[in-house]
Amino acid sequence: MAPTDHDNFTTLFHCYDCIGRKRLKVLVIGSGGREHAIAWKLSRSPSISKIYAAPGNPGIATIAECLERTDYLALAKELAIDLAVVGPEAPLVAGVVDQFRAAGIPIVGPTAECAQLEGSKLYSKRFMERIGIPTARFVTATNRQQAQDAFHLFNYPLVLKTDGLAAGKGVIIAQNLAESREAAAQLNYPLVIEEFLVGEEVSFIVLSDGKTAVPFEPSQDHKTAFDGDTGPNTGGMGAYSDSLILTMAQREEVMRLIIEPVLAETGFTGFLYAGLMMTGTGPKVLEFNVRMGDPETQPLMMRMTSDFGLALFAAATGTLQPGHFKWDPRPSTCVVLASGGYPGAFPTGFAITGIDDFENAIVFHAGTKRTQFSELVTSGGRVLGVTALGNNLKSSMDVVYTAIQKIHFSGMQYRKDIGAKGLRRYNVEEQGT
Repeated sequence: MAPTDHDNFTTLFHCYDCIGRKRLKVLVIGSGGREHAIAWKLSRSPSISKIYAAPGNPGIATIAECLERTDYLALAKELAIDLAVVGPEAPLVAGVVDQFRAAGIPIVGPTAECAQLEGSKLYSKRFMERIGIPTARFVTATNRQQAQDAFHLFNYPLVLKTDGLAAGKGVIIAQNLAESREAAAQLNYPLVIEEFLVGEEVSFIVLSDGKTAVPFEPSQDHKTAFDGDTGPNTGGMGAYSDSLILTMAQREEVMRLIIEPVLAETGFTGFLYAGLMMTGTGPKVLEFNVRMGDPETQPLMMRMTSDFGLALFAAATGTLQPGHFKWDPRPSTCVVLASGGYPGAFPTGFAITGIDDFENAIVFHAGTKRTQFSELVTSGGRVLGVTALGNNLKSSMDVVYTAIQKIHFSGMQYRKDIGAKGLRRYNVEEQGT
């Protein structure tokens, strides 16, 4: 039987007590499905006494005190917060970690300078080029004429990325010259234009205290809106986590070629997310994010069996150790339920029903709110993330998709193939036994 959070209580709490602190009051910054999953996991952590969220969401409000505040440092001081963890990228790029550190409050995340690895595609690509991290060949364009000139330097398909933050939607894959020109007219400048890499995408996330980086289990996001990896890019329509995604040799290669050079160069702290393409010549970085992925966080939190609060505090105070993470060997799947029309324009305010009382699945809130009459309604593009463990990947998918049949809101859309690409690994493994 897999260990649970509380199976590890005695050992973890003894280690925690050694650092001479009371149980922690923690502030979770953010309001999405990622933040709900983080708060949910922290609510099961023996090292945590109280959870606050700013601003939070209705799901988080069932396990934490939510406050409609954006003055995060002032709020942390008022509440005597022991630890803060930042979910979304925008506050990181704006320098919230620098502010908290100047005030002496432990916080999980990178400095504003390091956050440029996600905040600017140009900065990130030039950084990778400078220190030799494997990535796609690229050029930059500051205007449409430069973009037009660059199109002839690549074979098709090619990839166009806007420089700044775009909530996961600033990337267009062009199949031909006409689509390239159309994309160049849509995206904000400057642009990164790069070769299209062939292989399988993997989300590789680590937690770092600046010296030590501890990897999470591998996961795989599904970025496009529709089945079969078709349609426009989104913030993520679902993800799964399965130990079979990467071999131990591949994980060690990623750490050696990608993660460790970043730490050596920058002393990066917080969550470093390498979006990888596993090519025929090894892993290459598609992009860096400087926070946990959404929706990857949801299945990862389902699989984690150790005290997440303890690991976060260790990362914020420079005492992180490899043993801080322990994992349920079972795979997990998260399917995002989105508003009709997402990632384009979509209506909101539709009543949500059927999300309670699932025996084996958890529903994480993302774009939801309560009306003045306490009715739960849609308020965003990605509305809910239905997540479950299974004895194998197929069973985790089955639990999630069975649960989804009970949930309803007007216009609800979701992909029917989240995790399907991972099923072939079971066939390969069975053939090799």
